[in-house]
Amino acid sequence: MLFLVLGRGKTGSIVAQVASERGHGVRVLGEEENHNASALNAPFLAGFDAVIDFTTPDAVVPNLRACLANGARVVVGTTGWYAQLNDMRALAERKGAGLLYGTNFSIGVQAMLRVARELALAVPDYQFSITETHHVSKKDAPSGTALSIKQVLQTANPALQVEITSKREGDASGIHIVEARSQNDVIELKHEAFSRRGFAEGAVRAAEWIAGKSGVWEFSEIASQIS
Repeated sequence: MLFLVLGRGKTGSIVAQVASERGHGVRVLGEEENHNASALNAPFLAGFDAVIDFTTPDAVVPNLRACLANGARVVVGTTGWYAQLNDMRALAERKGAGLLYGTNFSIGVQAMLRVARELALAVPDYQFSITETHHVSKKDAPSGTALSIKQVLQTANPALQVEITSKREGDASGIHIVEARSQNDVIELKHEAFSRRGFAEGAVRAAEWIAGKSGVWEFSEIASQIS
């Protein structure tokens, strides 16, 4: 397959490396080459099996509009744009495009989300909180993953009030800790990414999965099919 990777940042670069290691052709576009999605026209996009976006909250929406309007298959690892999700969903469905988005493409995080749901059901009277730590250049806070964990907890138990604490330190790839506390004890659930490679591998597998498909999916809906 031939993949287009949008974003020359740390994660985008690892995505390109992983895709190449898995035998795919890769083209990478940085923001300087694709300002306001200027490079994403129909003839250019037609040559790719899927597009993988790891850019910024400002760049991702123009990228999505251009890709989906031309019927492309897109995997989006960028967060901070979900206020536009309904518009992007409608555009994908109208144009027969494919959109696969997620706050975290790590298979380990997907497992954590499932365990967090079970924890919320098991101890409904405990006080839940989330602490997330990322590198200093991460622009959105709380992280998309922390918001996803909160959503999972509150869907399982709508009575929960879940506070999120965000920290930005050094080059941390991502640490998420769920704490459930009572007067008698505390339970902690932790996921720590040692590098960005776990996200990259999940995103490339997602691109392999979405190639040739039309529709809109959140990564947790299909993660079990690629793990």
